[in-house]
Amino acid sequence: MKFLAITLIVHDGRKSTNERFREVVANAVLAEELGFDGFGVGERHERPFISSSPPVVLSHIAARTSHIRLFTAVTTLSLLDPVRAYEDYATLDHLSGGRLELIIGKGNGAAQAQLFHVTAEDQWERNRESYELFRRLWREDKVTWEGRFRPSLTEAETWPRPLQQPVRVWHGSATSKESVDLAARFGDPLFSANVTNPIEPYAELIDHYRERWAHYGHDPAEALVGAGTAGYYAAKTSQEAIETYRPIFEARQETFKRYGAPLVFHSLEDAIERSSILVGSPQQIIDKVHRYHDRFGHEVMHLHADADGLTDAQHRAALELFQSDIAPVLRKEIPSRPFPGGSS
Repeated sequence: MKFLAITLIVHDGRKSTNERFREVVANAVLAEELGFDGFGVGERHERPFISSSPPVVLSHIAARTSHIRLFTAVTTLSLLDPVRAYEDYATLDHLSGGRLELIIGKGNGAAQAQLFHVTAEDQWERNRESYELFRRLWREDKVTWEGRFRPSLTEAETWPRPLQQPVRVWHGSATSKESVDLAARFGDPLFSANVTNPIEPYAELIDHYRERWAHYGHDPAEALVGAGTAGYYAAKTSQEAIETYRPIFEARQETFKRYGAPLVFHSLEDAIERSSILVGSPQQIIDKVHRYHDRFGHEVMHLHADADGLTDAQHRAALELFQSDIAPVLRKEIPSRPFPGGSS
């Protein structure tokens, strides 16, 4: 199994914007130092996030790191001009030495409708159309194209031409079969959000992905799935982990209430039992990842890159414990295929 550290760059005001960005870059450097396989930056366009420009953030991270894979989580192609997105990411592909991978999706949040005039009725069609054009731009030197949501192209050339041919594109999946079907149709990997709800809704979408994958004529053995987690904190004993993480979980519950979000899990113990949150001793976390793997068959998993209420020392200690006591076992017991470019 391979492991990513991902951030949506939540900005709660406790640090300045500048400090928060510097913290994200430092966390990426730490992730490489500790042995994570990839680092991801989300894309959101509303409070409390400051992750509106992943290619800029990832370009800076590329300059500060040497080998960790760089992910978007997700690139909201439903909002972006695919030509401009191609230019940004082809440039980043070169600057990173071919370490780029994209996770695409329609995005979410009410603000994007106002900022980009994208509606619930057309967001999936925009995502599909933008990806189809983006995919061609990456692969073809000249593109003639006509669609619904942007001006047509005639023998259009885009520069620079990318380093990776092609870049690997994952499709982020949370609630809808549209993204799952799009991934299967093009033979692309799927990344399940696996954050908000119990396991079953996500497992059903992954099952649908594998069904559609076969429907489109792809070899079932080549389907590739990644999955997220709702939080992480490991300590030598479960009692210590729960005691430390409880106030963080309860503060998150209060934030959900404040924003009017439903409370799916009524306590930390409930979340540990039924959600994808990883809180406990190393062995408990290993066992839980195996339980999810039995249902998902995923080869890649993400952890939160941010401290999420932990002190810097607690955050680093938990990540060090993950890499010393948890990751080696899961890498051995759950085989995964190499990343592009020969990364093991």
